[in-house]
Amino acid sequence: MSTQPYRGYSYRREGVTGRALRFRFDGRDLEGLAGDTLASALLANGVRAVASSVRLGRPRGVYAAGCEEPNAVVQIEEPFPEPMLTATTVELYDGLVATGLQGRGRLADRPDPARYDAVHAHCDVLVVGAGPAGIAAARVAARAGARVILADERPEPGGSLLGTTETVDGGPGRAWAAAEVDALAALPETRVLRRTTVIGHYDDNYVVAVERRTNHLGAAAPPGVARERVWRIRAKRVVLATGGHERFVAFAGNDLPGVMLAGAARTYVNQYGVLPGRRAVVFTTNDTAYAAALDLADAGIEIAAVADVRREPGRVWADRCAERGIEVLTGHVVTAAQGEGEVTGAEIAPRTGGRAREVAADLLLVSGGWTPVVHLFSQAGGTLRYDEGLGAFTPGETRQAAEAAGFAAGVTTLRDCLADGAEAGRRALAALGFGAPGVTVPVVEEEPAAAPAEHLWLVESGDYGTHFVDLQRDVTVAEVLRATGAGLTSVEHVKRYTTAGTAHDQGKTSGLLTGGVVAHALGVDVAALGTTTFRAPYTPVSFAALAGRDRGPLHDPVRTTPMHEWHVARGALFENVGQWKRPWYYPGLGEDPGEDMEDAVLRECAAVREGAGAMDASTLGKIDVVGPDAGVFLDRLYTNMMSTLKVGSIRYGVMCRPDGMVFDDGTAIRLADDHYLVTTTTGNAAAVLDWMEEWLQTEWPDLRVRCTSVTEQWATVALAGPRSREVLAALAPGLAVGKDDFPFMTWRDAEVAGIDARVCRISFSGELAYEINVSSWHGLALWEAVMASGEVTPYGTETMHVLRAEKGYPIVGQDTDGTVTPQDLGMEWIVSKKKADFVGRRSYARADTSRPDRRHLVGLLPEDPGVLLPEGAHLVSVSVASSVASPALPAVPPGQPVPALGFVTSSYRSAALGRTFALALVSGGRERVGERLYAPIGDELVPVTVTSHVLYDPEGARRDG
Repeated sequence: MSTQPYRGYSYRREGVTGRALRFRFDGRDLEGLAGDTLASALLANGVRAVASSVRLGRPRGVYAAGCEEPNAVVQIEEPFPEPMLTATTVELYDGLVATGLQGRGRLADRPDPARYDAVHAHCDVLVVGAGPAGIAAARVAARAGARVILADERPEPGGSLLGTTETVDGGPGRAWAAAEVDALAALPETRVLRRTTVIGHYDDNYVVAVERRTNHLGAAAPPGVARERVWRIRAKRVVLATGGHERFVAFAGNDLPGVMLAGAARTYVNQYGVLPGRRAVVFTTNDTAYAAALDLADAGIEIAAVADVRREPGRVWADRCAERGIEVLTGHVVTAAQGEGEVTGAEIAPRTGGRAREVAADLLLVSGGWTPVVHLFSQAGGTLRYDEGLGAFTPGETRQAAEAAGFAAGVTTLRDCLADGAEAGRRALAALGFGAPGVTVPVVEEEPAAAPAEHLWLVESGDYGTHFVDLQRDVTVAEVLRATGAGLTSVEHVKRYTTAGTAHDQGKTSGLLTGGVVAHALGVDVAALGTTTFRAPYTPVSFAALAGRDRGPLHDPVRTTPMHEWHVARGALFENVGQWKRPWYYPGLGEDPGEDMEDAVLRECAAVREGAGAMDASTLGKIDVVGPDAGVFLDRLYTNMMSTLKVGSIRYGVMCRPDGMVFDDGTAIRLADDHYLVTTTTGNAAAVLDWMEEWLQTEWPDLRVRCTSVTEQWATVALAGPRSREVLAALAPGLAVGKDDFPFMTWRDAEVAGIDARVCRISFSGELAYEINVSSWHGLALWEAVMASGEVTPYGTETMHVLRAEKGYPIVGQDTDGTVTPQDLGMEWIVSKKKADFVGRRSYARADTSRPDRRHLVGLLPEDPGVLLPEGAHLVSVSVASSVASPALPAVPPGQPVPALGFVTSSYRSAALGRTFALALVSGGRERVGERLYAPIGDELVPVTVTSHVLYDPEGARRDG
């Protein structure tokens, strides 16, 4: 790589080598080195303006060196578009193509070819951060034999050591960190996760992290390796060695390209060998910027001046600057960054007032102090306390088995960070019952005594229009003052009023600064204001990573029954019910190969009503409820009694929510004294199981019950129709199928077609019917045997809907909408008056659930028997129907509301009734039987007659054959 300067701004330091990488940024072909980030490569090429601000469109340059970067937001174009990435965290690779953004990106217009996955892991000790404290903690824990995970967001361990010239054990700190982490990775019980950012810390030390596995390889990424991986880690103890972020100060023009955090500039010089400028001014409130100034001077950058707000900086640092001929201006502030489009100088003035001077510079370094990274600690429920020395909030107490270490805990020197990290490792081991090994703390150079920092949030001015507190959101001191002037005194309210801290960086550099400006404006202490809430994720996460492999077909997997291929081969059309593919109807299986849906369904309905039909009912939810308290448990969940059910019998039941509204329905089959098989609606199976587990785990943990989904373990054939007993008798010659031998709502074990089966006498059609259940392995064989037995017609879900609607059987989720009680469905009989309690019982004592105008389930018969009402159609009465359009009825005054009495829930053509019909929820419906209502359909009013919701065989004479 050439060391010639680009446009006289920046250049690569002499002696820095590495494989050359070609990339393109904003249409320009550039070159960087292996190990660069996009930010360091841009700085090495003299690219000052990387992006522009989101609201004002002001040019913005690289400000930081890590995930706290507020400015340099880019869009990767090749090899695959990805928006809103910070140039400081994008590792350079050959062929990278990127563009700067104005605070917003754009999603890719083509499918992402990369893979993403997720894994679960468990450990004794999770250490977050591979800086000095984190490495020290991991060393102690790992050498004791504990299972350790060390996670760090960077590709290289070392943390703060990467950007400094500090030595450890007599050698470069960076080399010490690399050797130690390599040694840890070689241990059998230790896992080192590089390029892995811990984004969330939840209850019971459940921690979520995202590993970037191949992002840094670009087009050279192996096709079979996941690009990103989500780690879901459960740790017994967590050590948060997350370090800190440097803050800036609000002064005029503090957003210009060329303004940079002092620690970031030091990192670019020491880690990447990049000079971010030629001549620099340093503006600081603490001693750490002096070390940065000296390192930059050693690299060849001219330090024009150091403006220190304090009267007395650390003497050692001041003396070292004097030895190098660097002017130190104590008690001074930078009042403004000068330049159009980028920094060309700084205006420096005495803090107490006086004549300002202008200093030419192309680099303005700022250090307003350091803030411990307490995000994860706070997410885990930890409390924070204000540290006067740091001018920042540090960890206090937490209810989790977690603690902060090193700078994250407020420890400031390298020596103390190493010692604190080792001690945190020992405490974690002690809590787990491990003996701590004798691990010595590495030797480091004596650090100069630090002078107290001063906490300056803003440089006072008459115009705060360009004093930025949040660079990404373009929030200025003027806007914060406008918020406090409007009466806002909470940092949370100011955050929402101004949007400060809500961008991709989540206020990592601006959060505390905003609080400091608010405190200044209100004349209160920052400690009294507190902080805004720290929420996961700590850094932005791609949607693809969160989805993992759940994309495309895996996002919503298609579930099929064992008989699916048979249905496909017979030309069935399918309906999506939840994730299941269910046969909707079978066109062309009759005499007319070109029949449409209406004809096919009428044919299938007639076959069931007049002969025998079979439906694949394998998708019904099935849950084993086992345990001594199973009966008690089901009594509490269902509105009717289940504990009195005899072994060998079946009972229909309804579950309600605590508000008394219908949640699901199905059957309970008693297999033994302590064993029930509960069936649910197809689409509600998972929700019902979750409902059961929630009550068991949170309200009734004393009940001895286990619930297990067995939906896919059973294949079910519903055999219905007046000839179904005859068909079953031929298939199961050993089973007594007479009406008295096999009564309704009982079950029998038998061999059906030579297959072990459980046969249930259940009907959802009103006809004589059976449900034959076999192992899913034998589902297809059973189905084929039923089909080969004679005149049996396969029917689908649409026919099933028609048959059950003719009988007035409701389907939860279609004939209910979350506001319907069993009484509204005409099922008062299923609400037990014997039980002391069940979920929803008390709600039936509310006046609202017994209102006479509640919507009841009723039947509707259009006066024109050929008119099929659309489902969802509203219903109105005679008195207001004329407001739609009907010259035969008196007009309603203009503007008068037209109240809907209800709506159509199900609507079908019926072969058995020889006409169309519908079910509906109608206000006071049972009292309206025989009344004429109207359904406004387009510009027409369709008259309908309200009738009982049971339209076919109301006596139930056909149920037993």
